[in-house]
Formats: sequence, C-alpha cells, structure tokens
Amino acid sequence: MNTLLTLHDPVQARRYYDDGLWRPDTFYSLVADQARVRPDAFALRDSRHRLTWHELLAWVDAVAAALHDAGLNKGDRVALWLGNRAEAIVAFLASARNGYVCNPSLHPNYTNDEIRTLLSNIKAAAVFTDNENGELDKVAALPAMKRVFGPGEFPKPGTGTPPPAGDNPDQICYLAFTSGTTGTPKGVMHSHNTLLANPRDMVRDWHHDADTVLLSLSPFNHHIAWVSLGQILVCGGELVVSDPPAGMKPLDWIVETGATYVMGVPTHAMDILADQSSRGMDRIGNVAIFYMAGAPIPRATAQAFLDQGIMPQNIYGMTENSSHQYTFPTDDPDTITATCGRGGPSYEVRIFNQENADIPAAQGEVGQIGGRGACLMLGYFANQTATEESFNRDGWFLSGDLGRIDDKGCLEIVGRLKDVIIRGGHNIHPAKIEGLAIKHTAIAKAAAFAVPDERLGEKVGLAIIPNGAVPDAQAVLTHLYDSGLTVQDMPEYFIVMDELPLTASGKILKRELAQWVKDGKITPDPVRFKRPQ
Repeated sequence: MNTLLTLHDPVQARRYYDDGLWRPDTFYSLVADQARVRPDAFALRDSRHRLTWHELLAWVDAVAAALHDAGLNKGDRVALWLGNRAEAIVAFLASARNGYVCNPSLHPNYTNDEIRTLLSNIKAAAVFTDNENGELDKVAALPAMKRVFGPGEFPKPGTGTPPPAGDNPDQICYLAFTSGTTGTPKGVMHSHNTLLANPRDMVRDWHHDADTVLLSLSPFNHHIAWVSLGQILVCGGELVVSDPPAGMKPLDWIVETGATYVMGVPTHAMDILADQSSRGMDRIGNVAIFYMAGAPIPRATAQAFLDQGIMPQNIYGMTENSSHQYTFPTDDPDTITATCGRGGPSYEVRIFNQENADIPAAQGEVGQIGGRGACLMLGYFANQTATEESFNRDGWFLSGDLGRIDDKGCLEIVGRLKDVIIRGGHNIHPAKIEGLAIKHTAIAKAAAFAVPDERLGEKVGLAIIPNGAVPDAQAVLTHLYDSGLTVQDMPEYFIVMDELPLTASGKILKRELAQWVKDGKITPDPVRFKRPQ
C-alpha cells in the first residue's frame, strides 16, 4: 500500500461535501452508473472505435484486470505514453478504478531520455505506449516498473477478472506534469473529487446533457482533455477524441461526428474558422459551443462564431485548478471577449498585490490572481517546497498571472508575473532556452521573449549578444536542439543586439523586449528550425 502526501483536509472536505461540490462519485462509478442507465448509448469515439457505455465499462474492467495481474498496488503510478486514442481514456479509467495514480502527460515530443527520467521520477509501475522506437527495454528496466504494455499489447475487452473497484473519491487518481515557473516539470495531484468539481459546475451552468457530443481538440497529454472527460461522465453524453481518420481535417471530423461542443485553444478556433471560410461553409456542423482556453480570444474570432449561432466559451485555468473561470451562455460579446467570466462555485478568485501576495489588491486594481476551492489540486508530487511556495499565508493558491475583477465580478487577464511564453496553449519557459543558448561559445548573453502572433498568441523570440563573431541563426537552433531543447520549444524569431534592456539590478527586461517588438523598435528575423537528418 503506497501513500502520497497531499493537502487533503478532512474539515474542509466536509464543507465541500455539505455544499455539494464534492460527492461520493468516482470516475469509475460514473461510468458504471451511465452503463446501467444508458447501456447502449454512445460514450466514446475515435477513428477506430465507437463505444457504448456498456462496451466502455467492459473494456475498462479488462484493463483493470491486467494491471492487477501485473502486481500493482493501490497508489502505484500508471503512465500513458499514447497518442490521441480511446485507449488513453480506458487506461485512465482502469487506473482510477483500482486506486492507482495515472500520469497522462508523456508528450510525443519528449526525447527518450526525458521519458525515462520522468517515469523514474514518479516511480511508474506500469506504462501504456504505442511507441515503437526500440527503447521499451530500457523503460522496462526502470527500478519501479512492473509492466510495459507496448504496441499491440493493450488488453482486449472481456479478458481477465478485475479486483473489487475502489470507492474512495478523495484518493489521488491523477498526476499531470506542469512546467510551473521554472520549466522543471512538477506533478500536479488531483483526487476524483478535485478533478470532477469543475466539470460538474460547467455541466450545470452550460446545460450539457445526454445529447451533448463533446469533441476535444486538445490532446490527452493536455489538461483540457481531462476536463472534457469529466464533463461527459457527469452529463452522460459522448466524448469524441481528436483522432480524425487519415486524410480528414479537424473540421471534417467535427462535422462527421456531429459534435455539439468543441474544446480547444484559440489557435484551434482560428484554424477551424479559416478552413470553414476557404470552403464557403455557412455552418460548422452541429456545433453550438466552442470552448477556448490558454490565450486571449480575438474579438474577430468570437464574433465569427456568434454570427453563425455558436456561443464562444472564454476559459481561464491551470492544470492545478482546471477550467475554473468561465463565461456563461447568457453573457454579452464584450464579456466573452474581454474577460473569463465569473466561473462556478468550485473555485473562488481573489486579486493580490503584485509586490506582496499576502495583501489583497483594491477593487479593480491589477494584481496577482489567487484562488481556492473544491477544484484545486492536492499539491505537487514529491515536492513539498514547490507546494508550500505556491500559497500565500492565508491559503490562497498563487497563479503567477496578473488580472483584475471588473464591476460585473468577471476576471480580466492582464499579463503574467512569470516569464512563461504561451504558444497556442503550450507553456514555454525562457530560462531553459537561455541556459542552453549561453553554452554556445559565440553567445555572451541571451534572452528568450514573447513575440505576438495572431494565430498562436505568442511565439518565442531569441535575442543574443554575441561573444565575438556573430553566430548563424540556424547554427544556434541546432545547438539548442543538440543540447536538449525540444522542437516544440524552439525559437521562431532571432535577433542579434548590442545590448539588452536591464533592470536597475541588472536583470534582463524580457517584457520590454516584447514591447519593443510591438512598437516596431526592433524587428527579429523569422527562423525555422531544420531537424538534422
């Protein structure tokens, strides 16, 4: 029996139960309830499968049996190194059923060494993968590993006998990596209740039901996809995986599946709208709601949806607290485009002084966004220091983002205290890029900063001060890649400068660099990394 140190507080838990924010349900009990009430209704779909609730339950039980037979104990970690496919959902539900902790965050762009390091750090006991890169023997040799389910080894429905299902909704079931403020992955721990509290709010406030067909454009290594699963388990609709058949574009998949509710980031929305426009389509299938999180929603994007009767849903949240802040279907266009709304009862937001997070900001003043509530994580796995440092003295979780509350009680996102760059919903941390860049013998100083981008929100710019001879941009990118930078974090703009803007204490002002780009004071050259053959 493994135990995990968490922030679970029985006194606070009773309050959440009394308020109906936490309930006795687990992920598995919700599947079982739907299978009992609506066994033949569709529950889950990808390009290869379309499962009813009864079929989903049977497959989950088979995978749970295989994990139990592999010798896993309650609290053991199960990792998903899978693409967008129904098996990822099934494996998560099976893990949650047996009392294991599922980590779904192994991104396909991670290197093999990064994968093994992350699996080792969480002491993963099992991993499911469709990866055929020949590295699985090394994964299987990790000290805590008991079973690797490789390509073609995913358990089939109807096989094995699972143990009795767990019934503790306050047990940790989810461990997702988030890079935080430093770029070092941290493991966010959620219980069934903390992960389901926000989806319950959204289902109620947006009136989702058994007729809802929810398509998540976000992959299952991103937290948005798990918010989508939570909503479907609560409302009893159908979840569609972002897994269109070969040759089919996302827009085609949305129309083909009859999706009524689409979840993603603004980049997804802009791409869908552009494809729709190029085809001269008047309507995006049956879509009634389009969820967008991770970056501000351009007014033109929101209006394009409104013009065809689709309600945009503006979202703000983190892996630590899910999609806690959201607009409502009755909100006006200004509220939808300028704010992230009022959110639901499972999370309370307060703004704190930028210089001292223990002091509340005045009404309407810009400050750091803090929060607390039933959908908040239960801490960072094996990282007591990071957990403690994420809260102020009164127990408010500090986001590192800047915002203000308007006179309607809606949250407006203004900027960030931390230097994270958000490219299409993906967090990129300048410190890692800079640390690798200055290892190049021709670079004396380096600053990675945000360059505004209409489609992705932001891209990475890299400014350097050379150490003698000016290095070639492509040579710098190759150096970053060879030093361990993933392709998804690679700079897309490059500029050589004589000096960088500094604070009085000598720190580089990266926000100033970003502002100089907006003002046209500097013009970085676009670059594109070419992966070595």
